[in-house]
Amino acid sequence: MTEAQALEAFQAYIDISPFQRWLGLKVEEVGEGRLVIALQWREEMVSNPNTKSMHGGILASLVDLGGLYAVLTTKSIATATVDLRVDYHRPSTGGAIRSVSTIIKLGSKVSTAQTEIFGEDGKLLASGRGVYLMGNG
Repeated sequence: MTEAQALEAFQAYIDISPFQRWLGLKVEEVGEGRLVIALQWREEMVSNPNTKSMHGGILASLVDLGGLYAVLTTKSIATATVDLRVDYHRPSTGGAIRSVSTIIKLGSKVSTAQTEIFGEDGKLLASGRGVYLMGNG
């Protein structure tokens, strides 16, 4: 599969879900055990109107989805999220954000992936780990 085909295939996977389409996730990079997703900040994602910061649930969703799809880059099947941990480092208050997800451990029963989310200025906004239940394929 070429890089362009991989990008198109993973974008199609993501676009299956109405929630993920609403988020406006755009796959920027796909590699074996690695996935980069971009998201444009939008007003309807604001949690606190006083600070104009993005809701933490949006960032947590990126950690979860990025990790899950990073597992899928290995042609393995992950069926559910078993555990999710998110650390928030600074607020996202505008511009595009980018999540970089990589596999820590690919297992037969569970797999673990880490995700870092960066603001447009390259500063770390959030990071986390997801643990995913593996399927039989």
